[in-house]
Amino acid sequence: MTERTPAPEQEQSAARRVNPGNRAADFGIDTTARTTREAITTYLRGLRGGDLGSLPALLGLAALFVLFSVLDSGGTFPSLLNLANLLQQGAGPTIIAMGLVFVLLTGEIDLAAGTASGLAAALMALHLMSDGNVLGATGTTVFVLLVAVMLAGAVLAALVRVWAGSVISLLTAVVLVIGVPANAFTVMGLAVGVGVVIGCLTGFLVARIGMPSFVVTLALFITWQGVILQLIGDGGTIALRDPLINAVANGNLSVTASWVLFVVVAGGYAAVQVVRLRTRRRGGLVAPPTGLVALKIGAVVVLGGLVTFALVQDRSPGVIAIAGIPYVVPVVLVLLVAGTWVLDRTRFGRHVYAVGGNREAARRAGIDVARIRASVFVISTAFAAIGAIVYSSKIGSVNPAAGGGNTLLFAVGAAVIGGTSLFGGRGRISNAVIGGTVLATVQNGLGLLKQPAAVVFVVTGLVLLLAAGVDVASRRRAAASGR
Repeated sequence: MTERTPAPEQEQSAARRVNPGNRAADFGIDTTARTTREAITTYLRGLRGGDLGSLPALLGLAALFVLFSVLDSGGTFPSLLNLANLLQQGAGPTIIAMGLVFVLLTGEIDLAAGTASGLAAALMALHLMSDGNVLGATGTTVFVLLVAVMLAGAVLAALVRVWAGSVISLLTAVVLVIGVPANAFTVMGLAVGVGVVIGCLTGFLVARIGMPSFVVTLALFITWQGVILQLIGDGGTIALRDPLINAVANGNLSVTASWVLFVVVAGGYAAVQVVRLRTRRRGGLVAPPTGLVALKIGAVVVLGGLVTFALVQDRSPGVIAIAGIPYVVPVVLVLLVAGTWVLDRTRFGRHVYAVGGNREAARRAGIDVARIRASVFVISTAFAAIGAIVYSSKIGSVNPAAGGGNTLLFAVGAAVIGGTSLFGGRGRISNAVIGGTVLATVQNGLGLLKQPAAVVFVVTGLVLLLAAGVDVASRRRAAASGR
C-alpha cells in the first residue's frame, strides 16, 4: 500500500518542528547557526565576489604606517606625539566625510559640504566675536538676508517633510534675531544650525525641484565661498578666543578619563555584540558562531587597550606633560556610533540604502524618496558644521579660505577610499573614518619627509583614483557573480 503524501499546508520544516514559534521558517530562511569555518568561508566567498568593504583601505593603511616609519629616519612619524597630532589634524575633514557617506549612499554628491562648513565656521566666529550681536557685525542688509535664508530653509524643509530640519532652521533664525549672548555652547550650536539650514536648501533643490546634485552643490560651493568673503572680508581673520572651543581639537582627556572611555567603548561594543547574537538566535535567524564573536570582542579590547595605554603616556618633548586621549577621539566615536545605529538599526537607514540601491523600486515600495534624498543633505551639512568646529579649533581662527581648498576633496576622498561606493547603496560610516585616517597618514607622512605640496597632491590624487578603480572593479565582479 502506498504511503499517502501530506498536503503542503500540513508540511513542517525541521526548524519549525524544533521551534513551533519560529515564523522565519515559513519563508524558507536558513535558521541554523553557522560554524566558524562556515563564517570564514562565506566571508572569503564575498571577497571573491567583489564585496571588499574596507579591506583595501585597511591593508593600505598598514602599508603606509610601515613605509613612513621606515623612511622617516628621525623616528618622528611613529612617535606618540605625532600619532596623537595625526588624529587631531584629520578629525575635522573625517567628520565631514562621515556626513558625506549618507549622501553617497543615495547615489548623490555634495560638492558644497566644504564651503558649507566654512560658512558655519564664519558665523560661529562672528557670533563669538560680537558677543551675539551679528547684526552689528554684518550690517542690516546682510543680516536680513541671513535671517531670510534661514526662514526659507525652514519652509522648504517642511515642504519635503524634514521636520527636524525645519525646527532647527527656525531656532537658528531666532538665535540670530534675539542676539543670544555668546558662549562656547551657543556658538557651536549656531554653527550646527547653519549647517542644517544649508542642507535644507540643498535637499529641496535636489529632491523636490529635481535638479542634479552635482550642479546644485557646485553652484552652492561657489555661492557659500562668496558669502564667507562677505562676512569675514578678503584677507581677514577672526580669532576664536574661547578656551573650550580651542580645547576641542587641541585638548586631551585626563589619564583617568581616558581609561574610563576605553572601558565604556570596549564594554559597550561587547554588550552590543552579545545582545545581537542572542537576539538573532532567539529569533531563529542565522547567527555568527560564538567563537568568532568572542574573537572580535577580544580584538577590540586588546587594540583599544594598547592605543589607550600608548596615549596616556607623557608624549611632550618639553617640561609640560601632555598625556591622555585627544578630545576629538570621543567626538568621532559618538558620531560613528550614532551614524552606524541610524543606518543599521532604523527604518530611515534601511530606506537610505534602498533609495541608493534602486530609486524606482524604493518608490514603488512606498518609500518617500524625496524626503530621504532631502534628509541626507541635511545630515551631511550638519556633520560638515561639526567638522568646521573641529578644524577651526585646531588652527584657532577662521579665515575666508575656511572649508575651501582641499577640504572637500579630502572629505570625499576619505569616504571613497574607505570603501563607500560612488554609485550608491553600499558603504558605512566607518568607511569615512578609515579613509580619513589613510589620507591624514599620507599628508602627515609626506610632510615629515619634507615633500613639496605638489608631491602631496599627486600622491593623494593617485590614492583616490586607485580607490575609485577598486570600487568599479568590485562592482563589476559582484555583478558577474550575481551578488
